Amino acid sequence: MLNGRMIAILRELMSAETMITSEYLANVIQVTSRTVRNDMKELTSLVAKYGAAIKSIRGTGYKLIIHDDQLFRKFLLDVSNHQSSTQGIRPTSPEERVQYLIKRLLLIDKYVKLDDLADELYVSKSTIQNDLRDVKKVLNHYELVLHKRPNYGVELKGDEMKVRYCMSEYIFNQIGTRKENYSILPKGQMTAIRSVVLEQIKENDITLSDIGLNNLVIHIAIACRRIQDQNYVMLRPNEIEDVISQKEYKVASEIVGKIESGLELIFPQEEIAYIAIHLLGTKMITHLNIGDEEIPNLIDEEIHNLTIKILENIENKLQLDIVNDRELAVAISLHLKPAINRYRFGMNIRNPLLAAIKTNYPVAFEAGILARAVLKQEMEIDINENEIGYLALHIGAAMERRRIDRQLKRCIIVCASGIGSAQLLKYKLQSKFGTKLEIAAITEYYKLSETALDGMDFIVSTIPISDSLPIPIIIVNTFLGGSDFEKIEMAMTESPEQTITYTKEELVFLQKKFDTREEVLYFLTHQLHVLGLVSETFIDSVLEREALSPTSFGNLVAIPHPHIPQTDTTFWTICTLQKPVTWEDKPVQFVCLLSVERNSTADLNKMYRLLGNVIDDTNKIQRLLKCKTYKEFIKAFM
Repeated sequence: MLNGRMIAILRELMSAETMITSEYLANVIQVTSRTVRNDMKELTSLVAKYGAAIKSIRGTGYKLIIHDDQLFRKFLLDVSNHQSSTQGIRPTSPEERVQYLIKRLLLIDKYVKLDDLADELYVSKSTIQNDLRDVKKVLNHYELVLHKRPNYGVELKGDEMKVRYCMSEYIFNQIGTRKENYSILPKGQMTAIRSVVLEQIKENDITLSDIGLNNLVIHIAIACRRIQDQNYVMLRPNEIEDVISQKEYKVASEIVGKIESGLELIFPQEEIAYIAIHLLGTKMITHLNIGDEEIPNLIDEEIHNLTIKILENIENKLQLDIVNDRELAVAISLHLKPAINRYRFGMNIRNPLLAAIKTNYPVAFEAGILARAVLKQEMEIDINENEIGYLALHIGAAMERRRIDRQLKRCIIVCASGIGSAQLLKYKLQSKFGTKLEIAAITEYYKLSETALDGMDFIVSTIPISDSLPIPIIIVNTFLGGSDFEKIEMAMTESPEQTITYTKEELVFLQKKFDTREEVLYFLTHQLHVLGLVSETFIDSVLEREALSPTSFGNLVAIPHPHIPQTDTTFWTICTLQKPVTWEDKPVQFVCLLSVERNSTADLNKMYRLLGNVIDDTNKIQRLLKCKTYKEFIKAFM
C-alpha cells in the first residue's frame, strides 16, 4: 500500500486543477525531487490498477486523470481504512513517533522504560531520547513535564486538568469517530455518554455547536477514564463555589447521575464542577437576531462594554465600517462569555477552520488579533489563535454583509453626441447590468469638471478624456459593441491588473537563498530601510506580529506584516526562495511582506482579496517561483 509521502503526493494531485511539478511537490512535502520522482513511479503503477492514471510531461509536471470514478473511490476508501487500522501501531517518521509517544505517556499511569519504548517502535534508544526532546516541547504548552527516575524510566507529571486537556488534543485530535478515538473507553460507553449528553442539553434548552458537543463528550469520556485510574481534578473552594451557583452545574449533575449508574463510577463534586466548566465554555446561541429586551438577560453590561471597545479598536485601526453592526456586536458578546470561562479554567479549544480563516479572511483575522489586544489590556486575558479564529469568523460575516450592501456600482455617462444617444447608452447599460449599476448622471464633456465625482466608481465615456481624474475612465462606442461590456464588467469587479500597483521592481527579490524565516525578514526589512521606506523599528513590529500568530498560509506562501501600520503608503515587498524555509509549522517559498499605510481610509478588503487570489492559486505560485527576472515575474503575475 501507500506510504505517508505517497499519500501526501496523491492528496496534492487530487486538489490541483492543472499540472504540478516535482519541485513543487518536493517543497510542499519537504523531500527531494528525486524522492518525489521515485514515489511517483510506484504511485503511477498502483493507481493504474484502480481506474486512474498519472499523466507526466517533462518540464511541465504531473496530473491525475481518473477514468473509473467508482473504482478509484473504492481505492481511496481502502487507503483510508488501511490508515485507520494501522495508525499508531508502528509509526515511521519522527513526527509520527512523537505523536505515538505523547499518546502512550498519556494513557499509561506509571513509569515506562526507554528500552521498552524503543522495542515497541523498532528504533534505537538514542532515537527515542531524541524524540522525547520534541515530546517535551509539546508538553510544555500544557505545563506538563516528563519525570525521569533511574531504573524506572519516564512518567508524565502535571496538573490533572492540564493532563486532560492534552489528552483531548492528542488522543481525540479530530472531529469524528475514528477507531483510535475509542482506545480510551469502549465504543458502547462512548455512545452511551453521547446519548446522555444529548438528552440532558435538550431537556435543559442548552444549544451546543457540533464541535462543542463532541468536545464535551470527549472530556466526559476522559474524566471517566481518569476516575477509573483514580486520578481526580483539584479545584479551589472559591472556584467550586462559583461553578455550583451556575445553571450548568445542575445540568452537569444530571448528566453525571445517568453516567454513574451506567458505568458504575462515582463522580466527586470537583468532577461534576469540571463537567459544568466545559458546559460554561461551550454553550452558544443559535439566533443572533434577538430583541433589545432580551439582550440584558443574555449579555451582561461588562461584556457589552468590552465588545464596544473591541469594535472601536478594530474600526480605528482597519476602518472596516462594521462598528455599528448590531448583529456583530451580539455575536461577539455571546462568544466572549464562554471564551472568558475557557480562559479562566485554562481550557483548550480546537478550531478546525483556523487555516481556512487565515487564508480566506486575513483582514478579519487581523481584526481578531486587535480584539485579543483589547482583551489583554482590559481583562488580562490572552487568548490563543484558535479563539482569534472564531472571533474572525464573526467579523468576516459582518464584512460580507457590508460587502453585499456595497455591491451597487455608480457611474457617470459622458456622451458628446446629444441626449438621444446618451439615453440609448444609459438604457443599454441598465438592460445589461440591472440593479448592479446605477447611472448617477449624464453629462457633456465640457461640463464634467463641474460634476461631483464623490461616491462614483467609474466614468463611461464615448470620447477620449485626457484629464487626470480620481476614478477610472472607460471608453466605449455609443452603441456598445465588441468588448465594451467586458470593459465595464472588469471595472465592476476587481481587475487582477490592479495587483501590480502595490509593488515595483526594486521591491521584488527573486530566487534568494535563505535558511530561516528570520533571515528572510531581516533581509527584506533592511532593503526597505536602505530605500528609506521604513524606520529601524519596522522589523520589531513585524516580529511582534509573527509572535502572535504565524503568517504562513499554506501553498508555500507567507504574508508577514507589522503588528501596527508603520508606513506612509501601502505596498508589497516580494521575495521568492530557491528552497522553502520552515515558517513555524509550514514550508514557505513565496514571501510577500505587506506594508499598510498608517491611518489609511482606502478599501483594504479589495487589496486583501487580490492577494488572497494569489495565495489560493497553486499554479500561479509555481510559475512565480520559477521566475528569474522582474519581467518574467510581472508576466506570471498578470
